[in-house]
Amino acid sequence: MLCLCALSIAAPVHAAWLSRAVDGIMGTRIFVELWSEDDEQSKQRGEQAIDAVMDEMRHIDETMSVYKPTSEVSRVNDLAARQPVRISQELFGLLTTALEYSRITEGAFDITYASVGYMYDFRERKRPTEEQIQSALPAINYRHVLLDAATSSVRFSQPGVRIDLGGIAKGFSVDRGIDILLSRGYKHALVNAGGDSRVIGDRFGKPWIIGIRHPDHPDQIITRVPLTDSAFSTSGDYERYFDEGGVRYHHIIDPHTGHSASKVRSATVIAPTATRTDGLSKTAFVLGPEEALRIYNGLPDVDAILVALDGRILYTKGLEPATAKDPAAAAH
Repeated sequence: MLCLCALSIAAPVHAAWLSRAVDGIMGTRIFVELWSEDDEQSKQRGEQAIDAVMDEMRHIDETMSVYKPTSEVSRVNDLAARQPVRISQELFGLLTTALEYSRITEGAFDITYASVGYMYDFRERKRPTEEQIQSALPAINYRHVLLDAATSSVRFSQPGVRIDLGGIAKGFSVDRGIDILLSRGYKHALVNAGGDSRVIGDRFGKPWIIGIRHPDHPDQIITRVPLTDSAFSTSGDYERYFDEGGVRYHHIIDPHTGHSASKVRSATVIAPTATRTDGLSKTAFVLGPEEALRIYNGLPDVDAILVALDGRILYTKGLEPATAKDPAAAAH
């Protein structure tokens, strides 16, 4: 998880930040903040814009949640192993993007992890047996998801395959929210869904400041980074988890093993869109910090900050000059 640190700078007269938080959409808190003129008509337009963002978030939740039996993704999971399933252009596009991130991350990001992942229940402290994992593991492979652009359909190449877009849909919803605000003329705003955020513009002429929390101490910030017109996602092993027998079971599943991926403590990715940051932020948990940094450094529009198992803070090349020498300097 990360924090946005507000800057103590006087706001211009006759303008104000409008904000709203709503819990329970996509299983998380949605937060929207935008800069609006201070007259009543402008504030009303701002509230309507926030309404539109929240409505879009609910639409994506209804369409893509695996927890809603009527969702489009649930329908795909029910039918696609037996027949091609015609899907919306919206879902087809996101599946296409998800498969591309599987290729970029050399299989570390894989929406078919759900073939095993659905057997975990972190609230109820339930996990599959090793026998169940080994039985379901062959169904985990993004290459089992076959898309047909001519018919806008998807099918699975074998039984037992399930998909879950939880690792990319929140970032996608943040981007859709930003698109709505941009279309309405807003130039300074934030949309956040859990660990996924995107900002438009700056705050009063200075960057937004993101603070990355300590994996074990939620009230401690380990480093800060200034951003404008960027998206950022943080994934951590401290979000949805339970500990049992000295082992931490958390929601980021290694598609190669079916077990929780535990090669870093947290990963923050910065890129132009939240779909991209969300889809790439789990890579380090599966591949480890060195291999993940190799992939991130090969993407010209991506930067990352990783907290290794031993507590070291590692940076991609694009961030090293600004933050690695003196993390506190980024806050000034």
